[in-house]
Amino acid sequence: MNIYLRPLREEDALVSYRWRNNPAIWKLTGNKPNAIVTPEIETNWIREVLNKTDQRRFAICVEGSDEYIGNAQLTGIDRGTAEFHIFIGEEKYWGQGIGTKATKFVVEIGFKLLGLREIYLFVNKKNVAAVKAYLNCGFLIDGCSESRIKMVVHNGE
Repeated sequence: MNIYLRPLREEDALVSYRWRNNPAIWKLTGNKPNAIVTPEIETNWIREVLNKTDQRRFAICVEGSDEYIGNAQLTGIDRGTAEFHIFIGEEKYWGQGIGTKATKFVVEIGFKLLGLREIYLFVNKKNVAAVKAYLNCGFLIDGCSESRIKMVVHNGE
């Protein structure tokens, strides 16, 4: 399946608010909402984060149908480094390698367009599929805590 990235847009909130309320998505990830997220709450959140200059946020879309299925972002962009985050919100697309493709796209954007030297992430130790995907994208394990692994990839240019 082919995907593409586009900038996240305010109107994406009308889809993504549903993902915020799906406990299956947050089972192996972080930053779980602590209350029900409404379209209005999600719209306000997207509006706020899109105005931040130290972040680049992308919608993951299916080529051909243009279906918006997830988010990927670089946050905390500072002095050549950034933190990577991703999730596929539409469950029917889980396990199809889309996260790996999207990760590779974002890493390329970070290094080639944004001039980053390093991209890092934190992943739940129990999320074995994600760890494997990140390793396939060139990330290396850079440290561990009781519950999560820090991984990093450096610009090879």
